[in-house]
Formats: sequence, structure tokens, C-alpha cells
Amino acid sequence: MARGQRVEIDGSESVPSFYGKELRFQRERAGLTLEQLVEGSYYGATYLSEIERGRRSIPPDLARHVDRVLKTDGYFERRCEEVRRARVGGHPDYFQRVLQAESRAEAINEWTPTLVPGLLQTVPYMRALFDADGTKSPEEVDIMVDGRLGRADLIEPRRNAPEMWVVLHEASLRMELVPTEEMADQLEHIITLAKRRRIIPQVVPWKAGAHPLMESNTRLMRFGDAPPLVYTEGPYHGVTVDDPRVVKRYQKSYELLRAVAMSPHDTLDLLAETAARYRKGKLPRCGAKTCEG
Repeated sequence: MARGQRVEIDGSESVPSFYGKELRFQRERAGLTLEQLVEGSYYGATYLSEIERGRRSIPPDLARHVDRVLKTDGYFERRCEEVRRARVGGHPDYFQRVLQAESRAEAINEWTPTLVPGLLQTVPYMRALFDADGTKSPEEVDIMVDGRLGRADLIEPRRNAPEMWVVLHEASLRMELVPTEEMADQLEHIITLAKRRRIIPQVVPWKAGAHPLMESNTRLMRFGDAPPLVYTEGPYHGVTVDDPRVVKRYQKSYELLRAVAMSPHDTLDLLAETAARYRKGKLPRCGAKTCEG
């Protein structure tokens, strides 16, 4: 989109869109540009534009700054928590920045050492993971599954869909988290996405030994109008990294990881072979260095 081109906002689309439309109305009524409104805050005009268009939640400190400049008597600070909750959709609080970022990403590079990445998961696989800690009700699991399925739309054909490169470990193919037929379905789903040119998958084989990024899930996101971001997570927390020096180290490690992984062509062969073994009930056995049928 060309700089300065106005985008009309449909306030009925969502709570964040309604909030953003009101923010734009108050800003323009005050005769201020985006740059003038964020002056004196820690945020840029592009960030504020994303909030006005309903694509980002507003941080409380920015909401207070906006109220002070626009003299709106605390309106935007009082409502910012409601906007944040409206964006949750079955995802934890710490994941909200990722949800907002991935919708704008030009490219997403993901590495998962033990599991199939969330965007590639089938419903039975999702349910098995969400049920695993034994603390969630069936209703909560349904909400989480719906939220993850909604995210999966990100890699469906659409204008400006991100390029997605995914590196998995061979362990994730061999770990039987759901019954054998459903494991076969899961692997064949990844193959289908690859053949539709929605993703480029690679697998790090058991025999690769020590390699970069062994200790955590890693997601790198690249944007056309903003610096890249890295996201890493554990079972109950997630961290978004935007320090350019640290991001550069993650990018180099990801490139080295892809170098030790199988080629995309060989990866599809391995996925197909493993799915066929599951269909036949010939479950693969894995050791520290090798896997056998």
C-alpha cells in the first residue's frame, strides 16, 4: 500500500476495529497526524496506524499518552483491556503479539524440535496436545482448537499470504501422539500443504547429531515495513525478541539448521514413507542416531 493512502475502517468488523475507528476519529477531529499524536511516546506512526486499522492492540502506556494528547478523559486507557481480551480467541496472553505480527508477515520461518508446528496440525493432533496436561475442560479445548484453526487460515491462498518455511525434527514424525491412522493423516496433511505450495518443509534427521537451535521452538518473522521478529516459547511462556543483534544470531542459526536438514524433496519422500508405515501398522523404532521401520 502506498504511503499516505487512506484505508477505510469497518468498525462493525470487531472490537479492535471499532476501537481503532474511534481513535482515528478523535485524532482527525483534533487535527493531528499520526506522527504528531505519537510524538513524545515510545511508539512510531506505523504502529499507531496498525492500531487504528484494528490490526494491533494498544499498549496501556500508549493509551494513556493518547488520552492525554487528545483530552479524551481516560477513554482509550479504560477500553484497551477490553480490546486485548477481544483478540485472545483461545490463545494465551503472551502469544498476542505473535498473532498480530504473523498476520502482517511476508515470510515465516519456523523450527519445532519435538512437535508438528501449530499451523500444520490436524484437529486430532491439536486435541491430543491440548488434553495432555489434564487441566482443560472439553469446552476450553474446543475454544483452543477453534483458535488454532483460525490461525491456520494464514497459510491458505490469499493476497499477501506469507512464504512459510518449516523445519521439523524426525522425532516429531515418529512420536505417536494420536492413533496410527491419525498420525498418517497428520503427515499426509503436511505433504498436501507442501504440494499446494503453501509451505516448504524440511526434516532434520536423527543422524544429524548436534545442531543449532536444539533447545527451543523458534519462529522468525520478516515484514515489508518493519524489522524482523523472533519468537521462542516453552510450555507456559513465550518471548518475542526484536533486538537486531539477537535476531541476526537467530537468523544465522536457522540458516545453519536448514543446511543440516534433508532437502524439501527428500523430506516429502520421508513423510510419505512414514505415513505408509503408520497405515500398515509398522511403527518406526528410533534410537539416539537412527530410525528403523
